[in-house]
Amino acid sequence: MARMAGIASRAEELLDVGVVSTTPVAGGDICTTTRLRLTDGRSAVVKTRPNAPAGFFLRESEGLRWLASANGAKVPKVLGASEDCIILEWVEPGRPSAEIAENFGRALAVTHNAGAEQFGALVDGFIGLAPLPNKPAPNWPEFYATRRVMPYAKAAARRGNLTADEASTIEQLMRRIHEFAGADEGPSRIHGDLWSGNVVWGTDGNAHIIDPAAHGGHRETDLAMLSLFGMPHLQRMLDAYREASPLAEGWRIRVPLHQLHPLLVHAVLFGGSYGSRAAAAARSVLDGTVDVD
Repeated sequence: MARMAGIASRAEELLDVGVVSTTPVAGGDICTTTRLRLTDGRSAVVKTRPNAPAGFFLRESEGLRWLASANGAKVPKVLGASEDCIILEWVEPGRPSAEIAENFGRALAVTHNAGAEQFGALVDGFIGLAPLPNKPAPNWPEFYATRRVMPYAKAAARRGNLTADEASTIEQLMRRIHEFAGADEGPSRIHGDLWSGNVVWGTDGNAHIIDPAAHGGHRETDLAMLSLFGMPHLQRMLDAYREASPLAEGWRIRVPLHQLHPLLVHAVLFGGSYGSRAAAAARSVLDGTVDVD
């Protein structure tokens, strides 16, 4: 009760509006999530975490606002943010549907096509609780190899979650990444951590994206991430996306390349089989899996 009272008090300070009630929201293992009912009739959600890394919630708010400014995929409005919490408009969760998936595919294409100034971002960020280096690079293969894959491959190896042979396979792919990266594309405005758990299927008929690791990247990264852990109506979503914004030839064969970073993040954070899965993804790219597009 005292903790909920503290959350309500903090929300009232940031929003300058009263909180009528608080309700815990299930799910999520990084932050405590609480639904707020406000005196002005709105509902909101506040995320808190004791001793959060410096800038953790501020980077999230900046990423959400940047994605929202593309006027593409729906993003919850940021109502307030500080070092200790972030408050967003409440999205009433509904059921996935093929129609929503199609709309999401078209909307995500708009977000990606809004572009970015460079591959990377002006400041480093987070993916989950893990630090995310964002120093810009002149092209996507260099950015992906040096800012995404190799830092996490080395960290996973240090933790014993990636064997020497597995690390060698990944490093070999990164040395040759220009051979497998596909046609040059300018930086897209991407979510950066777009697995199915970061998509809220709203009762308003839209899919809303949350918890970004937003930066200028390759649009295929978001699409590959959606297929990594399962996504309802994924094929309908991909078909709508490709109709709105066709993908470069060979995009299917590059899916494991783009899944390599999130697999390594999981290897660092959770261990288990993620290291071997990352190495298998790297090997499939090196072996030249037949493109089924």
